[in-house]
Amino acid sequence: MNAANPPRFTPHGLIPTAEQQAIQLAQQKVVLVDANAGAAKTTTLALRIGEALARKLPPEQILALTFTPEARDVLHQRLLQIGVPAVLVARLHILTFEDFASWQLDPIDGDGLRRCDEARQLKPYALQAIDRVGQRYAGRLDELDLQTHSIALAHFLEVQLQLKATMALDGDFEFMELEEIGNLLGVPVTDYLTTLEYETLRLDGGAGALFRGPLDASYDLACNLEQGARLADQLPDYRLVLCDELHDLNEAAFRILDALISRPTCFFVGAGDRDQVIHARQGALDSYLKERFNSRYPRLQRLPLTYSFRHGPHLAHAMACFKQKPVESALPLHTQIRQAHYREDDAANDCARKVLAALQSWRNDGHPADQCAILIREHHQSIALENALIDAGIAYRTPPMAGYLQRDEILFVRGLLAIALRDFAAIKSPQVRAAVVDALMAFSEMRFSGQQVDRFKAEIAKEPAMLGELYMIEPEQRDGVLPDYRDVAASATRRAVVDAIAWLSTQDLDQPAAALLGELCERVQLVRTARRIFVRPFAAEVVHRSVAALLQMAEASGDGLRQFAQSLNRREAFIQPRKGAKAVLIECVANAKGKEFEHVILPYLQADEFPHPRQPLGDEENLFYVAVTRTRQRLTLLSPAEPLQRSSFIARMQLAQSASSAEAALERKRLQPVQSAPASGRRYLTASFHEKDQVKALGAQFDIARRAWYISADRDPALFAAWLKK
Repeated sequence: MNAANPPRFTPHGLIPTAEQQAIQLAQQKVVLVDANAGAAKTTTLALRIGEALARKLPPEQILALTFTPEARDVLHQRLLQIGVPAVLVARLHILTFEDFASWQLDPIDGDGLRRCDEARQLKPYALQAIDRVGQRYAGRLDELDLQTHSIALAHFLEVQLQLKATMALDGDFEFMELEEIGNLLGVPVTDYLTTLEYETLRLDGGAGALFRGPLDASYDLACNLEQGARLADQLPDYRLVLCDELHDLNEAAFRILDALISRPTCFFVGAGDRDQVIHARQGALDSYLKERFNSRYPRLQRLPLTYSFRHGPHLAHAMACFKQKPVESALPLHTQIRQAHYREDDAANDCARKVLAALQSWRNDGHPADQCAILIREHHQSIALENALIDAGIAYRTPPMAGYLQRDEILFVRGLLAIALRDFAAIKSPQVRAAVVDALMAFSEMRFSGQQVDRFKAEIAKEPAMLGELYMIEPEQRDGVLPDYRDVAASATRRAVVDAIAWLSTQDLDQPAAALLGELCERVQLVRTARRIFVRPFAAEVVHRSVAALLQMAEASGDGLRQFAQSLNRREAFIQPRKGAKAVLIECVANAKGKEFEHVILPYLQADEFPHPRQPLGDEENLFYVAVTRTRQRLTLLSPAEPLQRSSFIARMQLAQSASSAEAALERKRLQPVQSAPASGRRYLTASFHEKDQVKALGAQFDIARRAWYISADRDPALFAAWLKK
């Protein structure tokens, strides 16, 4: 503690570390907090807010920004937990970047502005933009490739998001050729032109926004903060601005922060972990934490948050070895790191069996299944896992990643089977039927208008047997569009699909499913088509692996094709009611950032999967770091039995060496509560998660930093004898 500047805010439920207290009392204009995973970034920012309030700064002069609503809500909750009065918390401005930007844009927005939070709401606008590009450029540009199926639309929406998050559209392209611009921006020319038309529609030709999708408000505000823009001098004068998860910063958000911080009376505190930068496609780069802030504010102060409050020393020390940086744990908790190995000759299924064994061990130890997450590198890995869980009767959920039966490439195959079997009605869900139509269009490279597709979906919802007639629809003719634009008949892929369906109709559908499906995928040129419709080679490879996993599943089943198709429909019906909250989570690692679980299982840690050989090694390292650091109590690593086939990341954790130092650190921490008890008046308990209600009823309190229950000096220790630390 600084005797000349003691803290005025004393939090409830935790004793700040020296690192936290330094941030709580920091007085530099710009303070960047370099934090490790689980280092209580949000709690520390809450301490800084509590200190400002204790020093009589009006709540209305404090702005806290986050990138997601979930992070915003967590910060709000942390403030209440550490003892900031609710009446003061209610007066603080705690907002996502999008909400803050929307608020600032309100004065110049029209009353009819439409907020589109979901991709389906943006689809009509994207189709209009594609139409306009076709009318302007069809026949004039050889590289023009206009597609309207669901995968193409999803890709376009991702590209336009990337261009706006990075503020790439601000470039000076006046004397450049279109191909040059596309190469410079790293996007297809078609998507660049469509983005320009899309923005013209969205901004009504410059008159003002008519609608906004995800991140559009931040982009619009950033554009309006450029020198001379009408909002440049109208931002509120906050005295204190804070930002959580600073590693998610992109160019649009940086410009907003810079405009706020540049005010003479504003002080800024931001916390991030450069090793968690995994959203590069949305403009997140570690250069903001490394160089951009330094260049803009050379006198900034950097403060560390080294200690993890999520997991114990065993994982902290392993991550220190992996990332070659200081990582410690503040918890007297033994986070278990377990390993198991699967056979290479049946890797998918044997690894799934190891996952079931890890889950069963977790439940045998008295832990509920819904505290466990299975984190995978890419979604193709989930097929064997989902089947194993279904067969074992274990409920699971897969948000926001669709289960394997609802992924585009699998829906395409299911659609072909439904046509061959004349049994589309066996797919009970109307939503899944509509998705099957989208997948058939995408992988058959059909170029329909949005109106044609919507009409067909409405008809097929009433009469599922009409699915095969999809290949009889002719494209609409449009004035000003050359004949080959959206010309279904000209598509070689469509002809291959039609021929494959005709071939399949001549086969005995009770033959082994694996052989027939393999031949079907070859005939429809599925892998080759995926390479064309997915701009990123990695995405096409994931499709390839996903289909390969389905074929392996078919071979393992021993079913005939008819029986296998029926089995897929039954499995879908089986899992639908089981996707509740009380279920094991299967999640792609990239979607798990910011979350934490009691037990994390990482399957398929093999050399050709994680790290993926075609992805930048630095990105793969950060992704693995995020995956491993989501856990609190237990981490299970599943890798091949052959050491040379295992992920190199496991060896870099130096588990034997780090475990030795972790044991010593854990022993020191086990003694700490006894030594600090006279000063803090706290005696810590060994109560487990299942005993929390029991000790709470007796008067125990929870230390949110240490993640442990304790009793104060006024409590009778005899009541807690079973849980008192020795």
